[in-house]
Amino acid sequence: MVRSSLLHFWLVSLCALIGIGVTLSLGRWQLSRAAQKVALQTEVQEGKKLAALDAKELLATKNIATEIYHPVQLRGTWLPRYTVFLDNREMNETAGFFVMTPLQLEHSDTVILVQRGWVQRNFLNRTALPAVDTPAGTVEVSGRIAPPPSKLFAFKGADTGVIRQNLDLVQFRAETRLPLLGVSVVQTGAPSEGLQRDWPPVNTGVETNYGYAFQWFALSGLIAILYVWFQIVRRFIAPTRQRPPV
Repeated sequence: MVRSSLLHFWLVSLCALIGIGVTLSLGRWQLSRAAQKVALQTEVQEGKKLAALDAKELLATKNIATEIYHPVQLRGTWLPRYTVFLDNREMNETAGFFVMTPLQLEHSDTVILVQRGWVQRNFLNRTALPAVDTPAGTVEVSGRIAPPPSKLFAFKGADTGVIRQNLDLVQFRAETRLPLLGVSVVQTGAPSEGLQRDWPPVNTGVETNYGYAFQWFALSGLIAILYVWFQIVRRFIAPTRQRPPV
């Protein structure tokens, strides 16, 4: 009986230690994710203060991925035949399309994908394309370097066609055979060409990570409290107090 009780005690103790260790590790991991996102927010804010890169400076950048959120002022020519309308994208809480058009940079064969803006869709005819003006000739585009558009959940394979749920840059490069750069540009500025550009600020969701970290640490503390109460206080201290006087 005593041996069985001791075995139960050490088994519960081991499970409690494992539970506390796992929850503490998950809490620390969430804090590290939050720290990374805080660093990203700082990077975004610092990027806004930098001088805009022109096409020549952009092409001279050895590692363009390090220039995310850097302002740009580019001149080039639109390639409208490759325009893609990304479906189910919201702006100001209204569903519509993000319009994506490749821009061939001036004095170069290099092309960069531009997230030109948002346009509301035709809810009566989901296949109808909204009117978007794409100027011919050389244009000037102001914006910031950005990763490719975020992906939404899709039930099928790679998207094709003018209207798509997602756009994979590598797949799009292979499909169009355009010498696309590995980043895109989010065009900024006033509405024009039938497009709105009220882009929401970059939201890293750091508050969510802090919330998850608090939950994991709270769970770790709860496991510790329950262990102390049931395995120490109730098992050793309480019976001693309840002994009848001799």
